[in-house]
Amino acid sequence: MSPDGIGQMAANELPREYSKLEECVLQRDQHGAQESYYNLLRAGRPKAEIMAEAVRIHAPYTHVPYHERIDDGFVNFVNNDHCLLSIRATVNLAKMMPPDLVDLPMAQSFWYMPTALDIWNQKILKAPGHYARGYEKKEGQPPPEPVVYWPDQEPKMLSGPLEERLNHWSTLVQRGEVIEAYSTFLGIMENPADRKQALAQLVFAGLMDVQDRALYNRSYTTGHKAYRARSTVEIGNAIGWEHAHPVLYAGALDIAVGPRWYSSYEMACNLITVFVDKERIAAIPMSGTSDTEKRMLTQTAPLSQQETEDLIDALIRQPEPAYIEAVAKLLHAGKGPRQILDAVQLAAAQVIVETRDENNFSIPQHCYEYCNTLGWFYDNFQHPQRLKLLFVAASFVNRDAWHQRETGDSDDSPIKAPAAAAGMTRDGLLDRVEGAILSFDSAEALAWTRAYLDSGEDRTPLVQRVAVAACRIGNDPHNQEIAQCTLEDFGKNKSWNTDRLMLAAVQHTTNHRKYGDPLDCSRRFGNAMGVERLQ
Repeated sequence: MSPDGIGQMAANELPREYSKLEECVLQRDQHGAQESYYNLLRAGRPKAEIMAEAVRIHAPYTHVPYHERIDDGFVNFVNNDHCLLSIRATVNLAKMMPPDLVDLPMAQSFWYMPTALDIWNQKILKAPGHYARGYEKKEGQPPPEPVVYWPDQEPKMLSGPLEERLNHWSTLVQRGEVIEAYSTFLGIMENPADRKQALAQLVFAGLMDVQDRALYNRSYTTGHKAYRARSTVEIGNAIGWEHAHPVLYAGALDIAVGPRWYSSYEMACNLITVFVDKERIAAIPMSGTSDTEKRMLTQTAPLSQQETEDLIDALIRQPEPAYIEAVAKLLHAGKGPRQILDAVQLAAAQVIVETRDENNFSIPQHCYEYCNTLGWFYDNFQHPQRLKLLFVAASFVNRDAWHQRETGDSDDSPIKAPAAAAGMTRDGLLDRVEGAILSFDSAEALAWTRAYLDSGEDRTPLVQRVAVAACRIGNDPHNQEIAQCTLEDFGKNKSWNTDRLMLAAVQHTTNHRKYGDPLDCSRRFGNAMGVERLQ
């Protein structure tokens, strides 16, 4: 029996509850959508089913015709969907929760979903939602129906070797042939034996799509194609690919939607020629992976402490091309690309730690999410082009660091533990960390986190406390996404001084811009599910 006495939902009521959920989402009714989520939890419905239905409901309405607008000669950015990214983050955050809060991360996804539809019209105040804060709701009138810009498609079956079909799909993506690319990818995914290689190519297509400018530029992808592709993979794996067509609709279609930015990746291709193969760039078209590149992909030697710090310095303190030369030198010294990427993640985390302006986390947070996603890509796929992506990540971090410096938002003051921390118990320190985060006092949160890290206590409880705090803060999925990425890497990054990753998780969770009442969703969850400490 659930806390409010509602028993198990009868099997024949299942479609009705999901229909009610869909109606609430389309009416932009956050409270109603949350109540449907609670009812599904009380009924003991499988988490995979709940996720699958959530994606099915939002998938048609979270696409845009283009991720840029030109309004009377002024270029404006059109944001990327975060419903799919939010659900992906919750799959991983649920593993970090205490038993009574396992369902809290997904509650944030359901709270956000009604505010996330039809971003294109939100941006011009023709639809309500997260991006339309100036939208005036007309009393007594329902909100406008969200627009379906790209209708779903049937699979298009092609003949020929898999690699040839994937290259054809990649060309369609590059040309922006959205419908043709999507239906072709659906056709490739029909064969279970081809799926892993196809999904690797999907994520690769996202990872190579990162524009080469940040300073004084608001129209940027910041790697979102990669995050959406990763979300497609992880959610598809979680619910089973036999049920995952809506996931492909929500995630794979967008990969070809413009604009597409390949100049950073093109640079990386040429860096392989010049710095890895030590050859001259020629006008003759090139392709594939060189022998030296293949050999370096097999390297696994770790970086020393000094090598790690030198690379971080080149990445975030020195102008280009210092970091290019540093990465190439490490590769030629036999260091592993994945091990180098661990150091790149530390550099990206350090930029977050040094950011102070709550409105200036956009580049740092997405840069870190890119580095985390690339690490996940290395760990899950053996894609032949992943060495090139290491240089893309390094260039992103360098661009990120200089963006912060040029906007006057880079404070590298040392973080010191409070004197009062001496002699405090483990739980006392944890309470101070969580309390400072939920009070949105970043200086205190960083100081108490420093104290816990210095205490020598088991770090697992700290991970849980920070994850719980991140999942209590709502109205923007970045609160969960970035914490999940940094905490994930805190657990698996093999560089020295990974404290930076925890400090980055705390700094972003505490100091990143908040909207409305950020604890509203978690309080409602506590009241509905009988979790007193959230009420």
